[in-house]
Amino acid sequence: MRRAVKTLLVIVGPTGVGKTEVSLRVAEALGCPIVNADSRQVYREIPIGTAAPTAAEQARVAHYFVGCKSVVEDYNAGQYERDVMALLPRLFAEHETVVLTGGSMLYVDAVCKGLDEIPTVSAEVQQQVRGRYAEEGLAWLQQEVQRRDPAYWETVDRQNPQRLIHCLEVSMQTGKPYSALRKGVAKARDFRIVKVGLTRPREELYERINRRVEQMMAAGMEEEARAVYAYRKQNSLQTVGYRELFAYMDGAYDRARAVELIQQNSRRYAKRQLTWFRRDAEMRWVDLSEEHMPLEKILKMLLMNEQDVYETMDI
Repeated sequence: MRRAVKTLLVIVGPTGVGKTEVSLRVAEALGCPIVNADSRQVYREIPIGTAAPTAAEQARVAHYFVGCKSVVEDYNAGQYERDVMALLPRLFAEHETVVLTGGSMLYVDAVCKGLDEIPTVSAEVQQQVRGRYAEEGLAWLQQEVQRRDPAYWETVDRQNPQRLIHCLEVSMQTGKPYSALRKGVAKARDFRIVKVGLTRPREELYERINRRVEQMMAAGMEEEARAVYAYRKQNSLQTVGYRELFAYMDGAYDRARAVELIQQNSRRYAKRQLTWFRRDAEMRWVDLSEEHMPLEKILKMLLMNEQDVYETMDI
């Protein structure tokens, strides 16, 4: 029997679409582990607000990169790429397929395509940019990035100061727009990559997002945010859910408004995720609203030409 090709099965989609359960069921069927590709689920202190896999879900399938860092640690897509690429050979030694799943676009691209080599920024430039940010805040960062690199401004999360700071530091260090240094040439990988995007009709997805935010709040997300409030300036906490709750705690608005804003900003984030993933011509889409579709058929769609991957798989 011909040996199967080592395959990284990438399952992506917007927040709230249902990636966790689909990935669990696929990984269980294949008898393989899950590599998490969510830039916030790596932090152990904030599992509720990041919808991290629960202990029960992790007991079903071995997970990697869930709750492995503290919010006080700096961690980025470049480090994630190095860590995952070091892990995959060990996983592939025992499994023909590994599932990589998550909604962090840059983390997914880091593994599938690799990141560009960006010049090191001097301590002087870092101090200059971060000092101005400390004095003048997010509005100054946004204005400078828009002025220096309008192309990057069109795609960046404008509420994420760490992304804006990095763009500005690189631009000031090199004298070139950050976007001009991003070549976008994919690195060679020694395994097959199969990409599957999960989707639902917009109204259904938005309703799921709204309901999930309410469930998170009921599960203790506010208490979770209060426990890390002292670290609110950390990059790990510059994300939807915590920004709004910290502002509520600072008296900017009431709790009900905080919940509304979390729902609104989560829906906007889902829209950006879909826009990003739909640019990928290699992506094959599965509409999870088609409830009549049996799991067996979904698994076959996820595996694409599964005969080329698993000669003996019976699904």
